[in-house]
Amino acid sequence: MKRVLANIIYEDRPTFPYGMNVLDKNQADTMKPGAEGAEEKRGTFEVDHRAGGLDVPTVAHTMIGMRRLNNIQECVEQVLRDGVPGDFIETGVWRGGACILMRALLKAHGVTDRNVWLADSFAGVPVTSEGSHPLDQDMEFHNLNWVLACSEEQVRENFSRYGLLDDQVKFLPGMFADTLPSAPIDRLAILRIDGDLYESTMDALVNLYPKLSVGGFAIFDDYAIPACRQAVQDYRREHGIDEPIETVDVTGVYWRRKH
Repeated sequence: MKRVLANIIYEDRPTFPYGMNVLDKNQADTMKPGAEGAEEKRGTFEVDHRAGGLDVPTVAHTMIGMRRLNNIQECVEQVLRDGVPGDFIETGVWRGGACILMRALLKAHGVTDRNVWLADSFAGVPVTSEGSHPLDQDMEFHNLNWVLACSEEQVRENFSRYGLLDDQVKFLPGMFADTLPSAPIDRLAILRIDGDLYESTMDALVNLYPKLSVGGFAIFDDYAIPACRQAVQDYRREHGIDEPIETVDVTGVYWRRKH
C-alpha cells in the first residue's frame, strides 16, 4: 500500500525534482505546465528522493515519502495496540495519500469504531495578506497552489480507487480557522498536521491538540519550514509541552503525548 501511494511501483516523474520544503517560488513558476523549458526541468524519478519525500510527484497520491508513511503506520499501530482512544485526523491532505493509509490500516486491523478525518480547503493554502503572520507573508506559498490544490472530489475518487471510501472517512472542507473550532470530533489518537504555514499549523494545534488523548501522537510534516517550526515551538512553550520531539526524516517530526 505504501509503495503504491508513493508510486514507487511505476516511478512517475516529479513535478519538481525537489520538495516543497526547499522550493524557491520564483524557480517553481518556471515549472508550471506550459512554461518554457518546464518539461526539461522536471527531472527524472529517483527512488531515494521519493523515499525521503524530497520530490513533488506528478501522479502519486502522496508527496510525503516512504519514511513519513512508515511513521504513520508505526504510530497508528501503536495506538491500536495500546487502546488509545480517539479518531485520526490530518490537517492538509493534498491528494489524500496519508489518510488513505490510515483508513487502510484500520481496515487491515478490523477496526470499525474509529474515523479518519480529512481537513483541507481543497483549494490550496490560504492567500496571505498584510494581516498574516510575517513568516507566512515571506513564503507566499499561495503562489504554489497550482500544484498544492486538490479538489475534494478528486480526493474522494482516490479513496474509491482503493475501495476505502466509506462512512469511516469524514471530510472537513474549508479553511482551518473556519472548520476546526466546530469540528464534531470528541477525541483523537492521531493528530497529523501538514499545513505548511504558521497560522494553519497554529489553527490545528489550538483547536485539536486539546482533544489528543494521552498516549496519542502529534505528527508534523513541515517542521523544516520555519513558519511551521515556529508555530510548533510557540505552542509548546505556551502550553508547557515538554515531550521530546522525535525526528522522522529531514522535515517530519512527532511526539507522543504523555500528559
